[in-house]
Amino acid sequence: MTDGWISGILRWIGGRRAWLGVAPARQDLSRAVHPGGDPGVVFASRGLSKIYRVGEIDVVALRSVDLEIREGEFIVLLGPSGSGKSTLLNILGGLDAPTSGEARFRDHNLVGASEQLLTQYRREHVGFVFQFYNLIPSLTVRENVALVTEIADHPMQPEAALQLVGLEQRLDHFPSQLSGGEQQRVAIARAIAKRPDVLLCDEPTGALDYRTGIVVLAAIARINQQLGTTAVVITHNAAIAAMADRVVHLADGTIARISVNAARQAPEEIVW
Repeated sequence: MTDGWISGILRWIGGRRAWLGVAPARQDLSRAVHPGGDPGVVFASRGLSKIYRVGEIDVVALRSVDLEIREGEFIVLLGPSGSGKSTLLNILGGLDAPTSGEARFRDHNLVGASEQLLTQYRREHVGFVFQFYNLIPSLTVRENVALVTEIADHPMQPEAALQLVGLEQRLDHFPSQLSGGEQQRVAIARAIAKRPDVLLCDEPTGALDYRTGIVVLAAIARINQQLGTTAVVITHNAAIAAMADRVVHLADGTIARISVNAARQAPEEIVW
């Protein structure tokens, strides 16, 4: 695949900025800095609320959420459907805006930031993994990951990212030649190839069977432990909480409680 062809594809997908985090032009994020933050805190929210207007009805997704997530932590957001997990993750990832409250990434205030600044934030700092893989079917595994490395300042090689998720033997396969778990691991490799500070995963095992889900969770845990990437994983599966440093239990848009695991359980030891 030539460099020119990759550039052409990147121009074609330029409108899908929320997915890949492509910024049209670089801006100085220091304009969004809030001085005096704790350097060990990656995310901080204060009084975070989100209300969606559906017709004439207000649907409250988050209610005054206070939360801090520290550098290198593995956090599980646990709760039933409708508890506010995805809304919280999307606000932290710069994909959604709160109705009220404060959300900060390190010293950068995400609330009120322009779309261009948020795009730069997503591109440079955040890796996203969703339940559905969003791979381009006409590109090989290596090429799907290379799309992100083309827009990152200091990316790892696609081959290195794929080796981290155990797919070094699948570089030239197409998505249709992979299992669901393998496709999800390609999506994880794509997310980490730009060396993000945080990896935000929304139900990464939701569409997978137990054995395949364990392999995917092991890949996320390996990235957290080997690279020091802060990982936040959404799930409704209580068993997965055992592999986290802390578990944030959400219910009805609020944090019901936060539990701390004395020792993290290996993904291979988890049963559900």
